[in-house]
Amino acid sequence: MPTTNTPSRTVLERFPAGGPRGSWPAEEYAAAQRAQGTDAQVVMDLRTDQFLVVNDTTTQ
Repeated sequence: MPTTNTPSRTVLERFPAGGPRGSWPAEEYAAAQRAQGTDAQVVMDLRTDQFLVVNDTTTQ
């Protein structure tokens, strides 16, 4: 029986897109998560106008 891996994302934190100029809180948070061993990435949620820090996971 074949198995399929379905990728999913866990949102670790949300940040408003309208932060002060030169401020990158989502990127800083993601970098801190990566330093602790979590594979964190920043993506933009256009619907809510937020930056999301996510962790890709795979379910079987």
